[in-house]
Amino acid sequence: MFGDLSHLALQQYWWVIVSLLGALLVFLMFVQGGQTLIYTIGKTGMERTMLVNTLGRKWEFTFTTLVTFGGAFFASFPLFYSTSFGGAYWVWMAILFAFVLQAIAYEFRSRPNNVFGARTYEIFLFINGLLGTVLIGTAVATFFTGSAFSVNEMNQSQWELKSHGLEAALNLHNLSLGLAVFFLARVLGLLYFMNSVKNEDVFNRAKKQLLFNGIPFLVFFLTFVIWLLLRDGFAVNPETSEVFMEEFKYFKNLLAMPLVLILFLIGVVGVLFGLGAGIFRKDCTKGIWTAGIGTVLTVFSLLLVAGFNNTAFYPSTFDLQSSLTIQNSSSSHFTLTAMSYVSLLVPFVFAYIWYVWKAMNNKPIDEEEMKSDDVHVY
Repeated sequence: MFGDLSHLALQQYWWVIVSLLGALLVFLMFVQGGQTLIYTIGKTGMERTMLVNTLGRKWEFTFTTLVTFGGAFFASFPLFYSTSFGGAYWVWMAILFAFVLQAIAYEFRSRPNNVFGARTYEIFLFINGLLGTVLIGTAVATFFTGSAFSVNEMNQSQWELKSHGLEAALNLHNLSLGLAVFFLARVLGLLYFMNSVKNEDVFNRAKKQLLFNGIPFLVFFLTFVIWLLLRDGFAVNPETSEVFMEEFKYFKNLLAMPLVLILFLIGVVGVLFGLGAGIFRKDCTKGIWTAGIGTVLTVFSLLLVAGFNNTAFYPSTFDLQSSLTIQNSSSSHFTLTAMSYVSLLVPFVFAYIWYVWKAMNNKPIDEEEMKSDDVHVY
């Protein structure tokens, strides 16, 4: 089956898988977005406890997907992994630090004899929500804007700036995506609160905050997308593998891949519909699903645009010919083939996650459940 596929077909197959994992990760960052809103939505100790616990039942999904995303990249495109994680290490260390804080917060927030108090760990959750979203969004934006690295003939990479990735946050185009992801995560977090917490005050505050977070999300998202479609892109000559700058490259990619364009447009409409339903429909609790599916389709499409149609998915601004493509940065045919058979288990993993999700969200969280001795409280 997979063994009969060409090396290029396997590379494309794995770029699709990596893109899907990245899209799922952005959706699951509603946990991070919700964490930045604990004190905005929760005005009493009990309300904050309900918010932390409804997020606490999902935080491991986000963390596991992040690790899986990184692992899939490492196995399928190891040169990217060594170049980005080995060169832009200050950014990745900051992201790792933020997720360590998250794990500590959920583990110790409600522990008996907590000398630091619940508020300290809630601050940790806010830091994770802020850094995790903005820095991941900024890092992904470099797939389109490029980074300063070089790769020699032995495939050894070297970062050419002493800031080791932190410079990406100073690029306004990168920052526009980072802030778009931040506010999108907050929008999804608010929609999730409306779906999973049974408390009228929480519902009304979340509904009100949707508008205040939806507007900046749209501003930063449109800024990133319009800028992306109008800028020069990093194209690859399929005959010589030479990397060169091409006008409106990413806009041309969408036109050249109509299915991707359709998925992108459906995704954007889905996010807008979920946001609008949450704002304008009186008792809407299902907006998280429409907006969530829209988020997955939108991010999935953008990542396909970054890697397909003879495009360098990790371009170098220091040396154009060092730019990484799915062809020059992937594992061997044998490795990709073996991994492809393992990937057949992914649908079963998704089915298990869906089952666990439904079991956890079978009944919205309320004050009575938080006071019960039969449940674990974060």
